Amino acid sequence: MLTLWKSGPVRQLGWTVCDDLLCIQEDGTVLIYDLFGAFKRHFSMGNEVVQNQVLEAKVFHSPYGTGVAIVTGASRFTLATNIDDLKLRRLPEVPGLQGAPSCWVVLTQDRQTKVLLANGVDLYILDNTSCTPVTPPGLSPQACSIVNMAVSFSYKYLALFTDSGHLWMGSANLKDKLSEVDTKVRTPPKQMVWCRRPKSQQPSVVIMWDRLLLVAGECTDTIQYTLDEESVCVAELDGVRIIGGSRHELLQEVPSACQDIFKIASMAPGALLLEAHKEYEKSSQKADEYLREIKEQSVLGEAVRQCVEAAGYEHEPETQKTLLRAASFGKCFLSNYPPEPFVSMCRDLKVLNSVREYTVGIPLTHTQYKQMTVQVLIDRLVYRKLYPLAIEICRYLKTPEYQGVSRVLKHWACCKVQQKEEPDESIAHAVSVKLGEAAGISYSEIAARAYECGRTELAIKLLEFEPRSGEQVPLLLKMKRSQLALSKAIESGDTDLVYTVVTYLKNEMNRGDFFMTLRNQPVALSLYRQFCKHQEQDTLKDLFNQDDDHQELGNFYVKASYKEKKLEARLSLLQSAVDEYNKAKNEFAAKATEEEMKLLRFQRRLDEEKGEALLGLSLQETLHALLTSNFHKQAEQLYRDFRVPDKRYWWLKLTALAEKDDWEEMEKFAKSKKSPIGYLPFVEVCVKQHNKYEAKKYVSKVTPEQKVKAHLAIGDLEGAAEAAIERRSEGEISTVLSRCSPTTDRALLERLNRARSTAAKK
Repeated sequence: MLTLWKSGPVRQLGWTVCDDLLCIQEDGTVLIYDLFGAFKRHFSMGNEVVQNQVLEAKVFHSPYGTGVAIVTGASRFTLATNIDDLKLRRLPEVPGLQGAPSCWVVLTQDRQTKVLLANGVDLYILDNTSCTPVTPPGLSPQACSIVNMAVSFSYKYLALFTDSGHLWMGSANLKDKLSEVDTKVRTPPKQMVWCRRPKSQQPSVVIMWDRLLLVAGECTDTIQYTLDEESVCVAELDGVRIIGGSRHELLQEVPSACQDIFKIASMAPGALLLEAHKEYEKSSQKADEYLREIKEQSVLGEAVRQCVEAAGYEHEPETQKTLLRAASFGKCFLSNYPPEPFVSMCRDLKVLNSVREYTVGIPLTHTQYKQMTVQVLIDRLVYRKLYPLAIEICRYLKTPEYQGVSRVLKHWACCKVQQKEEPDESIAHAVSVKLGEAAGISYSEIAARAYECGRTELAIKLLEFEPRSGEQVPLLLKMKRSQLALSKAIESGDTDLVYTVVTYLKNEMNRGDFFMTLRNQPVALSLYRQFCKHQEQDTLKDLFNQDDDHQELGNFYVKASYKEKKLEARLSLLQSAVDEYNKAKNEFAAKATEEEMKLLRFQRRLDEEKGEALLGLSLQETLHALLTSNFHKQAEQLYRDFRVPDKRYWWLKLTALAEKDDWEEMEKFAKSKKSPIGYLPFVEVCVKQHNKYEAKKYVSKVTPEQKVKAHLAIGDLEGAAEAAIERRSEGEISTVLSRCSPTTDRALLERLNRARSTAAKK
């Protein structure tokens, strides 16, 4: 793919951990493109960089993600440890540095990102706060300048190449020296990278000049390779890739299993098993001889293991098959060999071979695949839009749907909505058909991607497939489709969601439009009223006014009156309530409110005349307060003015007189006229106040039906018995019997028992 570059001069190119291309320009702008050259976003490395220009830049990877480091024309370093969470750090100045350093690398140590640079033969480490000079132990004294340096894939080791041709290798913290090798080449290398050696645990450094490749390790000997064309080295987990214009090679230490099996004249168990299988396929009896030899050494299990392991390191499918067939052949003669390693390797190789195809172009090693995990491999395929292959791998490996197929389909759908040449209807239909009922897919995320691409109508159509209203509503609000968002929130039945939308509408719309919107949605209006009752009383009043809801307005004024401390303000609010109730044709509410106003004025007059704190009391509380304060005339007036029922007034006065022990007034009250509540209450309140003497005065006035209860209230068993026998009531006789004691009231008991028997016969 060729594209005409129209932006500024590029200082460095690099890849992110997500397979995005970073283009670092001279002015400090970093452009980010996907694998297909589509622009994604950009960011700047700071204003200071714009002024002084970028001299050199590096893209690096750390546990925090992909980072960018630059050095400017002012010889200052700026770091961004993670481009997805951009935080720029400007590092301290380096003393004596003019222009760019002779060489530099980025280190990640102790959860900190630092810069190691060389200025001539001097080394400095830059961190957030300081510039520290360091000296590598045992560096050749012949060196006048350090011209190149490289840090290992794991940031554990460091290599320095000097102008004298010496290669120094040691720990990245510059405390330990591994070795120093004289390469005999003084020309500064084009590239220098570390090569990890899992077998020997001895890391090596690969140095590349124009057509020469040199491998140096801890020993003084080196290995040289001649290159046929200009190439680039890429350090990886288990080796170094050498990429040229026409070929792609992998330089790595030969794994132990492969060396044991394929070494000339090898007698390793795996080699013998491979030979046995070859002879078996030829129908040769030598197969039995090889097998016997392996069995005699009791290493058949080890032979199978070696063949399985070696198959993982091989890249040619035919060689893989040969080794796996040999392993399967050996397994037939083992009774307790676990099948998992063999099955797992077959599965891994099938996946690896499918992604190693040139049409896919991901030539992973088995070690890298295991380190990467299946999830990351699926992501890499998705970034390349290889959705069918990604889905097939997920199904083949039986990955849980929400982690596998559903995740791939979601990425596919997000890519599909960006195809501007297709109409909204066809894309929405295609997405719904393809995704169907796939588990774990959120249509709202796909709709959000469509909205980001400027396809609002498509986003709305996709949201129709989202079953969760809680996912639909936020995006609808973001798209300014507030009416639809409100309808969806109401359909969900989630009051919190409705409140969220209503609050958004209130902040976004003018007051009139907001109220009109709510009027068209009764559920939302009801919920908003509930909210206003507790939080915004004035808004509630405006709502009632706009709806001409006079009944609710009257209720509002009544409630508001109770919060007023000044009487005039309270009366004014109550008068407003009366007016509203009259408009609502609620005569009862209007009359009740008028009487409340009348009571308040009466209480105010008494407060002014008598000094009683009556304001705000209910009618019943006011009467009780007046009676207990001996204001009987005022109580009588209140009783008449408010047409208090006789029974209620007599009860109130009786209770008040008893509470203040005004027995004389109570007796006068009892004689004033016939009691509408009877005289048993007089007996009961006297007894309650522990005055049986006064209670006895009223027993004789009690009606015959209540005399037994009255006598019992004052403890007069004889009188209760006489009344019960006189009425010949079996129930009342039994009640009196239950109160009698067998020891002290024996004669009374006999009399009552005879009376009960007589009453029962009749």
